[in-house]
Amino acid sequence: MPEPQARCRLYPITPPRIDPAAFADDLAAALDAGDVACLQLRLKDVDDDAIRRATEVLMPVAHARGVAFLINDRPDLAAEMGADGCHVGQEDTAYAEARRLVGDAAVVGVTCHDSRHLAMEAGEAGADYVAFGAFYATGTKRPKTTATTEILAWWSELFEIPCVAIGGITVGNCAPLVAAGADFLAVVGGVWQHPDGPAAAVRAFNAEIARADDAAGR
Repeated sequence: MPEPQARCRLYPITPPRIDPAAFADDLAAALDAGDVACLQLRLKDVDDDAIRRATEVLMPVAHARGVAFLINDRPDLAAEMGADGCHVGQEDTAYAEARRLVGDAAVVGVTCHDSRHLAMEAGEAGADYVAFGAFYATGTKRPKTTATTEILAWWSELFEIPCVAIGGITVGNCAPLVAAGADFLAVVGGVWQHPDGPAAAVRAFNAEIARADDAAGR
């Protein structure tokens, strides 16, 4: 996942509260519907065993389809469960500690909000990707910052480390982010709350990404 690429790819994130057994069906349908680079398990206000159970159920679904599986906020559990890596925020485990826990071969992504400084620090430290946002209003969480496409364009022009766009991204509003240089679109509600279901969302996102990439000459 972390290698720079010519085309943008989809990076779904789970809803904050799920029934893993029921969600597995939606996940399988989504991943079977089109190109997906990575899945992030991001559960909120649950205990460690709930994260373990969700990983046990969902990681095999992702891996069977060649999709990397990351765990949000918890590099310790990512290492314990054999996940492909983790994502950490500025208020979570520090990058260096996350890297120590998951090892050099794992993916570690870092939230950088709308900060060029934080992104450069993460990149210099060795992060596999930097995440910018929120680009649009989102009901998933209260964003600390609002980002613009300018930061994606700046980053993609100067650095080889991939950048992720996150925050309120839908099929209808993703094209400017792709055109600006986002390597990945991190999406929650835009996939799982799509009116025609998650499989239709993945198909629609991939079609829109392809159109935007083609228009941008990627």
